[in-house]
Formats: sequence, C-alpha cells, structure tokens
Amino acid sequence: VHPNPVEDDVEQAGARFRKDGCDGVIGLGGGSALDVAKAVAVRVTHDGPLSRYEAQTGGYKLITGPVPPVIAIPTTAGTGSEVGRSAVITIPALGRKIVIFSPLLMPKRAIEDPELTVSLPPLLTASTGMDAFTHNLESLTCPVFHPICDAVALGGLELVIKYLERAVKNGLDLEARGNMMIAASMGAMAFQKDLGAAHSLAHPLSAEYGMQHGMANAVCLPAVMRFNREAAAKEYARVAALFGVNTHGMADIDAADRAIEAVIGLNQRIGIPARLRDCGIPEEGLEKLADKALEDSCHLTNPRPCTREDLLRLYRESW
Repeated sequence: VHPNPVEDDVEQAGARFRKDGCDGVIGLGGGSALDVAKAVAVRVTHDGPLSRYEAQTGGYKLITGPVPPVIAIPTTAGTGSEVGRSAVITIPALGRKIVIFSPLLMPKRAIEDPELTVSLPPLLTASTGMDAFTHNLESLTCPVFHPICDAVALGGLELVIKYLERAVKNGLDLEARGNMMIAASMGAMAFQKDLGAAHSLAHPLSAEYGMQHGMANAVCLPAVMRFNREAAAKEYARVAALFGVNTHGMADIDAADRAIEAVIGLNQRIGIPARLRDCGIPEEGLEKLADKALEDSCHLTNPRPCTREDLLRLYRESW
C-alpha cells in the first residue's frame, strides 16, 4: 500500500479478497497497511464509494456487521492502529483524508513483536515514534473528560521520552523497540478521547504532498504547543516533569514553556527536520493547506479553538 494509503489501495485489496474467496484480512506493516486492512473489511461487505462511511459526516452509522475479522501485525511503533477502531484513507476525489470508524473494525488479534521493527531506518523510527508521542500528547490536552485515557496518555508519553531516542540510535535495542510498541498502542487507546490541531495540520500535508504522517506531526507540534501554551499549561507542566524538569514550585505556564523546549530538543536529537521547508513543502501551498486543515475534524477538540487564520499562522510558523 502507499505510505499514505489511498482509496485504490482498498479497492484493489477488496477485489483480491472477493476473487480468492477470503474470509479474513491480515494487516502486516505500518499504520498504512493496518488501516487498509480495516477499510477492506468495510468495503467487501458494504457498497462503495468508501467516502460514504466517513465518520465526520455520520457514515459510521452505515457500517453494520458482520465484517470479516482483521488480524493486525504492526512493523512500526507509531499509529497504534492495531488497537484502534478507525482507518485513515486519502480519497483523491475529495482531495483529503477521511476517517472511517466503527467498533466493528477493532482487530480481533494484535500481534506486537519488537523484532519486526528492528530493520526500521532511524528517521522512520523517529517519525513514527513522534506520531505516538503526538497521539498521547493531544489526547492528554483534548478537553474531553476521560481520566482513564489521561492516565494512559501520560504513561505513553513517559515511555516515548524514555525509549524513542534509544530506538533511533540503536535499532537492535529490543527493550526500546518493545516499549515503543507499547507506547504506540497506548496512544491509540488514549486518543479515543480525540486529538487536536497538530493532526489537522498533518493530515493535509500527507494528502497533498505525501509527507509521512508522523513527520508532519513532529514538525508542526512545537508551533501547536506554543499556540496551546495557556489553554493546556496544566497538562504541559505534567509533560515537562516527565522530561525530568524539576517543576516543584514552578508556575504551570513556565513549566509549559519547558515542555515545549524539551519537545524541540527531542526532535533535534532524533533527526526530525526543524521546518516544513526542509521537508519540501512549498510556501505557496500553505493557503490551500489551511483550507484543508479547517475541514479536518481533529482541531475541533484542540484545547484552544482554531480558525482558518490560526491554522494558516501555524503552518507559516512551522514553515
């Protein structure tokens, strides 16, 4: 499948499913492969087009059982799609990604073997790891009451902070690889609360320019954290403490600044580019990206409300 899966990936796999008389789907690979596997389970039991089932427009109500069982075998530690109920697929006709969601899409089995991730190159280890970090962070700051998810998110963040740099520097470090897989799964469990503006910025970057999703999150995250600085100061202060900052007696807003600095430092140490321009994103494309980001539902649960102008400003700050 494509690194950012497209509708045709689902249609081709669905045609093969029907031709061979299959009775289940195995998703083996990164989040893209796992998402396609889940979308295939919908497509082979429901009429097209796939866009009918977009969660944002209520399409989840059209997904009914039974659907073929999915077994998920991740080979990256990022999306946590192996424990999630949704799939993110780019629909060319719409020019954007859509989310397909249903409890029926939860994989029946998730097989998480860190040995399957040891050959992942350092930069891809870094970017998928920052996807897990962003899932946990945006779940924590999402203004939805769910203290259980908050606790899971904090645990996931602690694991990423402790193990991501190790996994990037030594791909054969199975302890680091295994804990990153756990962190990714925790992020996907936590973001049942929902996500935030970083994901609304990241999705169009992938749909329009093919930018790796975790990389897009990582590059945009510092600007989003600065934007959310006051609205999420309490949560960011807890993140600062996870990075080892002594926050005792420190005002939350000051601790939040330290958390932002720590995230920027982590990006630098694991080789994440500092700017969108370093990733080949043209400045003249930012206006269209802002339009697409506004259409994305993730920013609706950002701790600070976002207008189109806010999203454009965040793109420019990240560029």
